[in-house]
Amino acid sequence: MKNSHGTNAALTGLSFLFSALAAAFLLNLWGRPVPPEPIPPADPVFTNTATARVSGAELIRTGGDASGLDCYACHDKSKPVQLHFDEHKKLVLPEEHQDLVMGHGRHNRNNNCFNCHDEANLELLQTRDGRELKLVESTPLCGSCHGPTYRDWEAGAHGRPSGYWNQKLGPVKREDCVSCHDPHSPAFPSRAPAPGPHPLHPAARAASGSEGGH
Repeated sequence: MKNSHGTNAALTGLSFLFSALAAAFLLNLWGRPVPPEPIPPADPVFTNTATARVSGAELIRTGGDASGLDCYACHDKSKPVQLHFDEHKKLVLPEEHQDLVMGHGRHNRNNNCFNCHDEANLELLQTRDGRELKLVESTPLCGSCHGPTYRDWEAGAHGRPSGYWNQKLGPVKREDCVSCHDPHSPAFPSRAPAPGPHPLHPAARAASGSEGGH
């Protein structure tokens, strides 16, 4: 009987306790946490996986409009192209090529069409060691001058590699240099850094805001 009375008393006490807790929560005696602010979606400029530009090689590979790459639509195959330079030895582009920005290298030292294009066949590229390459094979041409970067590209540290690290499962794809760099002006424009992780807690948000204001 004593155990039964003790059990009943304990259950009664617990009932009162939970009832009091429920009333306290309903009456919001301790306050409620501030709901977190909605996290805005990331700017698509930081999530877009497309390359910086669509190269002529990509147009050729995918069957796009590559008519602008047909040099002999305007040039006569039987007449060698003559380059013209001003008094400062700066290349003077003809009116038909005024849309090109020539900025390959410093001090205009590499702004010569035939450093890369084959003067005997405008449909081909030529490396410094005399190899002839098609337009879709331009990356080895870049590598013939930019050896360390080309080595990084081959190793997968450059060129936005995708696919499989384990090549037994599938191939690795590396983007060509001209998919990101304009071959006539290859310096890559600077970009704003992507935003940092969004702090979820109000205290962390306040701290990051105060730090950013100093």
